[in-house]
Amino acid sequence: MANIKSQKKRALTNLKTQRAKAGQKSELKTAIKKVLAAVEASDKDAATKAYNEVNKALDKALVSSIKKKNYVARQKSRLAKAINSIG
Repeated sequence: MANIKSQKKRALTNLKTQRAKAGQKSELKTAIKKVLAAVEASDKDAATKAYNEVNKALDKALVSSIKKKNYVARQKSRLAKAINSIG
Protein backbone atom coordinates (compact mmCIF):
# COMPACT_ATOMS: atom_id res chain seq x y z
CA MET A 1 0.00 0.00 0.00
CA ALA A 2 1.16 3.53 -0.74
CA ASN A 3 2.40 5.90 1.92
CA ILE A 4 1.16 9.13 0.34
CA LYS A 5 -2.38 10.14 1.25
CA SER A 6 -3.46 10.97 -2.30
CA GLN A 7 -2.17 7.60 -3.54
CA LYS A 8 -4.10 5.78 -0.80
CA LYS A 9 -7.25 7.53 -2.02
CA ARG A 10 -6.38 6.69 -5.62
CA ALA A 11 -5.94 3.01 -4.76
CA LEU A 12 -9.42 2.94 -3.21
CA THR A 13 -10.92 4.71 -6.22
CA ASN A 14 -9.26 2.23 -8.57
CA LEU A 15 -10.68 -0.68 -6.60
CA LYS A 16 -14.17 0.83 -6.70
CA THR A 17 -13.93 1.34 -10.48
CA GLN A 18 -12.60 -2.18 -10.98
CA ARG A 19 -15.57 -3.68 -9.15
CA ALA A 20 -18.07 -1.58 -11.11
CA LYS A 21 -16.53 -2.60 -14.44
CA ALA A 22 -16.50 -6.26 -13.40
CA GLY A 23 -20.26 -6.11 -12.88
CA GLN A 24 -20.82 -4.51 -16.26
CA LYS A 25 -18.62 -7.11 -17.99
CA SER A 26 -20.59 -9.88 -16.32
CA GLU A 27 -23.93 -8.40 -17.45
CA LEU A 28 -22.60 -8.12 -20.99
CA LYS A 29 -21.48 -11.76 -21.06
CA THR A 30 -24.86 -12.88 -19.70
CA ALA A 31 -26.70 -10.89 -22.38
CA ILE A 32 -24.57 -12.46 -25.11
CA LYS A 33 -25.27 -15.93 -23.71
CA LYS A 34 -29.02 -15.22 -23.84
CA VAL A 35 -28.80 -14.50 -27.56
CA LEU A 36 -26.81 -17.67 -28.20
CA ALA A 37 -29.26 -19.72 -26.12
CA ALA A 38 -32.19 -18.37 -28.14
CA VAL A 39 -30.34 -19.21 -31.36
CA GLU A 40 -29.73 -22.75 -30.10
CA ALA A 41 -33.45 -23.07 -29.38
CA SER A 42 -34.24 -21.70 -32.89
CA ASP A 43 -36.41 -18.96 -31.38
CA LYS A 44 -35.88 -16.05 -33.76
CA ASP A 45 -38.19 -13.63 -31.89
CA ALA A 46 -36.46 -14.13 -28.55
CA ALA A 47 -33.05 -13.98 -30.22
CA THR A 48 -33.91 -10.69 -31.92
CA LYS A 49 -35.14 -9.17 -28.66
CA ALA A 50 -32.05 -10.32 -26.82
CA TYR A 51 -29.86 -9.05 -29.69
CA ASN A 52 -31.34 -5.56 -29.36
CA GLU A 53 -30.48 -5.56 -25.66
CA VAL A 54 -26.96 -6.79 -26.39
CA ASN A 55 -26.44 -4.01 -28.93
CA LYS A 56 -27.37 -1.45 -26.32
CA ALA A 57 -25.09 -3.07 -23.74
CA LEU A 58 -22.19 -3.30 -26.19
CA ASP A 59 -22.55 0.37 -27.11
CA LYS A 60 -22.52 1.32 -23.43
CA ALA A 61 -19.43 -0.83 -22.88
CA LEU A 62 -17.71 0.94 -25.76
CA VAL A 63 -18.55 4.41 -24.46
CA SER A 64 -17.40 3.60 -20.93
CA SER A 65 -14.14 2.04 -22.23
CA ILE A 66 -14.93 -1.43 -20.91
CA LYS A 67 -14.57 -3.02 -24.34
CA LYS A 68 -12.70 -1.90 -27.45
CA LYS A 69 -14.20 -0.90 -30.77
CA ASN A 70 -13.20 -4.04 -32.66
CA TYR A 71 -14.54 -6.33 -29.92
CA VAL A 72 -17.92 -4.60 -30.08
CA ALA A 73 -18.05 -4.77 -33.87
CA ARG A 74 -17.01 -8.43 -33.89
CA GLN A 75 -19.65 -9.44 -31.33
CA LYS A 76 -22.44 -7.57 -33.13
CA SER A 77 -21.51 -9.18 -36.42
CA ARG A 78 -21.14 -12.66 -34.94
CA LEU A 79 -24.51 -12.50 -33.17
CA ALA A 80 -26.32 -11.05 -36.20
CA LYS A 81 -24.89 -13.84 -38.33
CA ALA A 82 -26.08 -16.43 -35.81
CA ILE A 83 -29.61 -14.98 -35.78
CA ASN A 84 -29.78 -14.83 -39.57
CA SER A 85 -28.75 -18.48 -39.76
CA ILE A 86 -31.98 -19.49 -38.00
CA GLY A 87 -33.93 -18.71 -41.17
